[in-house]
Amino acid sequence: MKKYLKNRIIACVSAVFCTLLWGTAFPFIKLGYQSFEIAENDIGAKLLFAGLRFFAAGIMVYIFSTFAEKGFVGLKKSDVVPVTALGLVQTAAQYIFTYIGIGFTSGKNTSVITACAAFLTVLFAAVFFKNDRLTLMKILGCVLGFMGVLAINWGGNISLDTGFGDFMIFLSTVSAAAGNLIAKKASVGRNPVQITAFQLMIGGLVLTAIGIFCGGKLSFGKLQSVLILLWLAFVSAAAFSIWTALLKYHPASMITVFNLLVPVFGTVLSGVMLGENVFRAETLVSLLLISVGIAAVNLSGCFKSKNKGER
Repeated sequence: MKKYLKNRIIACVSAVFCTLLWGTAFPFIKLGYQSFEIAENDIGAKLLFAGLRFFAAGIMVYIFSTFAEKGFVGLKKSDVVPVTALGLVQTAAQYIFTYIGIGFTSGKNTSVITACAAFLTVLFAAVFFKNDRLTLMKILGCVLGFMGVLAINWGGNISLDTGFGDFMIFLSTVSAAAGNLIAKKASVGRNPVQITAFQLMIGGLVLTAIGIFCGGKLSFGKLQSVLILLWLAFVSAAAFSIWTALLKYHPASMITVFNLLVPVFGTVLSGVMLGENVFRAETLVSLLLISVGIAAVNLSGCFKSKNKGER
């Protein structure tokens, strides 16, 4: 598996596959809210839903890792701090800020602000990793990708009176970008699958506890509800495991820029599954701009089989 993920083409295909999986989360989360009968303003139930999803995902990855390693795996003392930090930042903090923010801002604002995660990762990767330098091509690629996100949201009105919600979404975006950098740092000398298992369980437990504390309740009387939750757990388990492995073997900027595809896949899949009107010229323009942006970032340097010079 290691030698395959180091290959540039396989890495690109794997990154696209991850964003496709995350894209399926958009319609399935909406279906999950409907099936569990979660009200729009019920933050507690939403956090509980997210917490159970990520904790179940961590269990799935742990079971896979146990079979792969032919025995139970655990964290070493030196692993506790970085893995816990990853779980708190990439899973817990990101989704806490997201669910608070979306209640006070528009969907378009959320999509546009979230797209800034690619910018932030590219900028900060240049600070923390010597082999991930900032180049003109990377900046151009991020700009084109950001324009693609704007294109898919074309036609709506950007809200200007949603400062608190926008700030919460921005903090979610910062958490996502920081999580990518922490994941890359934490994966050095460690098994990325095991890291994913424990960080998802830690983050999931935190979200579950906060959701219960906020009065969140879920009913598991419908088989459909359970299946939706299990699918979302699988999405997180598979995507985060592959993503963490890709960050281990390749520069953070060249992998995280693929995140710009998530809103495109999410929009298209929502149209297919939920009957939403998304098959517009704007969707094609968005996909083209984001694809060119991703190509520009990746053409600025080669995927290196060994990431040297990390601080």
